[in-house]
Amino acid sequence: MGFAFLSFHTSRLMALLDELNSQQREAVLATEGPVLVLAGAGTGKTRVITYRVAHLIEQGVPGRNILAVTFTNKASEQMRRRIEELVRASGRDASDIWISTFHSLCARLLRREATHAGLPRNFAIYDDDDQMRAAKMAVQNLKLIEKEFSPRPVRDRISSAKNHNTSPGEMEAEAYDPFGKKVAAIYREYEEILHKASALDFDDLLLRAVKLLRENTGVRTRWSERLRYLQVDEFQDTNASQEELVRLLAGKERNVCVVGDEDQSIYSWRGAVSGNFRRFLEDFPGARTIRLEENYRSTQTILDAAGAVVSNNRSRLGKNLKAALGEGELLKFYEARDASDEAEYVCGEITGILREDASATVAVLYRTSAQSRSFEESLRRLGIRYRIVGGFSFYQRAEIRDALAYVRMAMHPEDDVALLRVLNVPPRGIGKVTVDALREVAREFNESLWEAIPRMTGPGKARGGSALSAFREMILGMTEECQVRTPGELLEVVLERTGYFDWVEQQDKLDHSTRADNVRELSNALAEAIEAGQSLEDILDRAALVSDADEYDESVPVSLMTLHSAKGLEFDHVFLAGLEEGVLPHGRSMGSDEDVEEERRLCYVGMTRAKRRLTISRAIYRRSWGNAELTPAAPSRFLAEIPAEMVEAAAGSLNAPGETRRYEPDPDFYNAEYRRPGKYAHAGGGKFGSRGGSAARMKRTTNPLIGTRVRHPTYGVGTILKVEDDGDDRRITVSFVDHGMKKLIERYAHLEAM
Repeated sequence: MGFAFLSFHTSRLMALLDELNSQQREAVLATEGPVLVLAGAGTGKTRVITYRVAHLIEQGVPGRNILAVTFTNKASEQMRRRIEELVRASGRDASDIWISTFHSLCARLLRREATHAGLPRNFAIYDDDDQMRAAKMAVQNLKLIEKEFSPRPVRDRISSAKNHNTSPGEMEAEAYDPFGKKVAAIYREYEEILHKASALDFDDLLLRAVKLLRENTGVRTRWSERLRYLQVDEFQDTNASQEELVRLLAGKERNVCVVGDEDQSIYSWRGAVSGNFRRFLEDFPGARTIRLEENYRSTQTILDAAGAVVSNNRSRLGKNLKAALGEGELLKFYEARDASDEAEYVCGEITGILREDASATVAVLYRTSAQSRSFEESLRRLGIRYRIVGGFSFYQRAEIRDALAYVRMAMHPEDDVALLRVLNVPPRGIGKVTVDALREVAREFNESLWEAIPRMTGPGKARGGSALSAFREMILGMTEECQVRTPGELLEVVLERTGYFDWVEQQDKLDHSTRADNVRELSNALAEAIEAGQSLEDILDRAALVSDADEYDESVPVSLMTLHSAKGLEFDHVFLAGLEEGVLPHGRSMGSDEDVEEERRLCYVGMTRAKRRLTISRAIYRRSWGNAELTPAAPSRFLAEIPAEMVEAAAGSLNAPGETRRYEPDPDFYNAEYRRPGKYAHAGGGKFGSRGGSAARMKRTTNPLIGTRVRHPTYGVGTILKVEDDGDDRRITVSFVDHGMKKLIERYAHLEAM
């Protein structure tokens, strides 16, 4: 009987291993000692962890001695089900394996070791809503102006500090302005509130568990002996606390296996720090490194192009991916005149793809959510259904609805729906009690809310009357502007007088969001609509129709998403849009080599989502704040990093791919009478053809120096993007290939034309 069981066990084990390629099998069998698995995109890294755990169980290791950690509850549940399926046939029990997120693991540890951690065993764990309430209470306790410190961004700022192991005192010392010092004070008060309530937030779970294991040798030994085999998925996304937790739990046996892709480390804003794998090798000398390089997702051409881009990052351990699917097609490159042209091309291509194969999956990827607008509008015009992944449709976003509600109020003050949306946004002291009283007065006199406002203002009236009166005067002032302003100008007036844009920008600074970018993109949408002959009423009607919530389901073949949302997904056809300096890489990354490298990893993530075909695109011009003038956009440095022989120009592209591609002035946007002799006079330009539209206006506004390639003695080669003022004080904005955007005074810059 024992022999029969042994034979069955051996055959089952061999069957498991036969399902793996040689590299995966090596990683699964390397169970003793530290192991680093560098898993390229599409190489089956999660498969390695599940088979590795199943192999340990088949080898007789008790489930209670095995820990597998990942980042989401969904991922951990999927991993558990897969492991149970793998070991069920041999009659093994996998029910007591620790498969957990980092936070769940730490909560469990702290509950069991509460006495040693200095915590009551029944300590509370504050969820998202609890944390925001605590943040709001901290602001109130400090008697700060609540509208300047909204709960969510304040909570996010505190969370970011904790992820970076920054204390309130350290945050205060690092603050460079009074606002930052106030946030540090809120952080300190927030911590005091949690302490009094015997509560921990999600970040505290990590910090307190690490502190306990670091300082209490007995607890650390007990847990490292219990959890003898550690597996960590997505190791590139770990923050400092999570890395230390792994080191502390590894114990003397050091049977720890970390799996991930260094080239997909894209969450620095969440506390993850690139270089995790090199630090792992330093922390665990002699660790075995195994590379998973057989890719089952993409073609070889896509992998080689993506690898060429990311190879420009420093301090990589590196890998060479080999495609099981074969060589595949060349990448397509489309250089568009502007964002609308880019969207029309992409959506036209999608039409052809779906006509040829209705089952094909398609994704349009972009750096910021604001870029979705032009693609959404083109898809709707073509009648193609789509879904927004990881976000909302452009016109469904709160900041877009807020801004349009203000415009509606300026045109139709009696619009009660618009009034209620913006009455206290940004916060202006008009609370629920005041709004309820206003509703009651309107009902009593059978009036709109707008008409009822004067009845609540003046001496002896309800609390909040003065704020209502100020709101009414502000709207009346904007109503007068409707008669003399274009839609784009009206939006700017609205955003300035209401203080809405300043408020949104402040929220962005607190929680690292891009809502201000979306509001700017709305301005661009208004400018384009006016060019197309639409009135302001037409624009508002269209926005209202687009805002209707569509029924999206998983079967919809077209997905729009940011690059961050795309991680972990795959599609037959991928369109990677906006390959321009300031877009990808994002303008906020230009001041740091590390930030640019993360943007390069984002580009790599986007490229490796494609299975069969990858199309990359850029626009020569993008609008800035809806101005008549289109701003020239320099091509992304990542374009030049793709070998020219791997890319071909798409039909209709204004330029060809390769190392020679660069910004050239479009003759339609160029006025020869503004050319003047000088060292920057451009020698020529590509013939891009005419498409009508705003050419005449652009001829009046485009400086002939824009687009000129120059060389700087320190920064190297760059492209002039903007010229301001004239004479001795003329300032020139240049996008340099290796140093990003620089604003220079011409007479001191020592630029040479190329």
